[in-house]
Amino acid sequence: MPSAATLSATSPPRTARNGLALTAVCLVALMFGLEISSVPVILPTLEQPLGTGFQDAQWIMNAYTLACTSVLMAAGTLADRFGRRRMLVLCLWAFGLASLACGLADNAATLIAARFVQGLGAGAMMICQFAILSHLFREPAARARAFAIWGVIAGVGLGFGPMIGALILAVADWRWVFLMHVPLTLFTLGLLHVSVQESRDPATHRLDIAGMLTLTLSVFALVYFITQGTENGFGTPAMLGWAGLAVAGLLLFIFVERRSDHPMFDFSVFRIQRFNGALMGSIGMNFSFWPFMIYLPLYFQAGLGYDTLTTGGALLAYTLPTLLVPPLAERLALRYGAERIIPSGLGLMGAGFLAMAATNGTPHPSILLILGSCALAGVGLALTNSPTTNTTTGSVSADRAGMASGIDLSARLITLALNIALMGLVLLLGIGDQLASLLPDNTALDWPAISQQIAAGKLDVPGLNATDAQAALRHGAGWAMLFAGLGACGLALLSRHFFRRGR
Repeated sequence: MPSAATLSATSPPRTARNGLALTAVCLVALMFGLEISSVPVILPTLEQPLGTGFQDAQWIMNAYTLACTSVLMAAGTLADRFGRRRMLVLCLWAFGLASLACGLADNAATLIAARFVQGLGAGAMMICQFAILSHLFREPAARARAFAIWGVIAGVGLGFGPMIGALILAVADWRWVFLMHVPLTLFTLGLLHVSVQESRDPATHRLDIAGMLTLTLSVFALVYFITQGTENGFGTPAMLGWAGLAVAGLLLFIFVERRSDHPMFDFSVFRIQRFNGALMGSIGMNFSFWPFMIYLPLYFQAGLGYDTLTTGGALLAYTLPTLLVPPLAERLALRYGAERIIPSGLGLMGAGFLAMAATNGTPHPSILLILGSCALAGVGLALTNSPTTNTTTGSVSADRAGMASGIDLSARLITLALNIALMGLVLLLGIGDQLASLLPDNTALDWPAISQQIAAGKLDVPGLNATDAQAALRHGAGWAMLFAGLGACGLALLSRHFFRRGR
């Protein structure tokens, strides 16, 4: 074995190594955030090069989300057992190679498949980086600083992702939204090699494979039913079969978890009303804010006629508060309590969407009012996010904090996957409602197909002029805004109810 002197001569000092490790982990967070917020901007432009439709756009986003969900709970156990650095390196390679495949895709099916693999790597990376930071920075003050820096960089990825995606489209090609991750991945791997030493937890529990598979099966089947039912008919035997599979998967998951010695989900935490109140915050953010971000670029470009760069700038009003407001949210939560801030944040988010819907309903929506409504929703999300994370883990005993955090993250991703599909359905129903007033009744059988075309941003529809098609798209977007606003307000009331019961 090499001596201590040899090791010190060939590796950076501990403080420098920790700084490099923090840089590497922050790059992981940056790439994860960019993949969530930069990709929606390019979706309306993929119709020409890849021939994508509305459902393809949904699956391009949901493949990533579902894959993240499927590995979320397993990644922590595998990292503890086989090594956190080893697991992170493996996941980075998967993420980088999948990003390369996304950038080289020549059809929608290839892009969706590559996005799924990319999501597998991304979901596992998110869990591994938390474990590595906690292992490297053990002193409370140093750990707090490290996680604060990590939070800022993650916020930069989420907040500036739309503008970065728009800039890439303006100066290069949509493929570079994915290809930019290849050099970033290689650089991050190099930093990990020189800075992070291996760590394990030999006392880790057995992997809950049955729970992971049944939960993934249930969520995937339900998302497939919602997404494909608009095209195939919800009452057809095939679609009813998918609905039945979703219910069976959920029942199996509950059965498996109740019988497991070390369950992925310990259902007893749902008896803690404070945990439930915070969990409504996790669900509320991903019920409204993040799913609507998938459709907001389409609304700006096809519904309001903005170019790509203007759309990227407009989206900053939506996402930038997620970077700027969290420090204020933490101070408010300390002063007034998370039981007040989380429901208030959800209510503010809902008010933003309802204001957006009201502005959208005018003949000529004011850009300033639309952007103000977007900013209001973003402030509501930022007020909700950090207090929610701290409260879900802080409301249980220390030995269950990891499991509570896993439930919190799973609730976010599952809600996001389901509501990308549900919000898309609401958008289509709203477009169809407008078509009923524009087209003759004898064309009713064609309305679902026409709705799909308009929802994909194709406004040159036979039988409709571009102005009417644009009005139909805005009408459908208004329905989605109402869906998001009422959902966030309802979850705010539910969160407040649980917190009151907890007292």
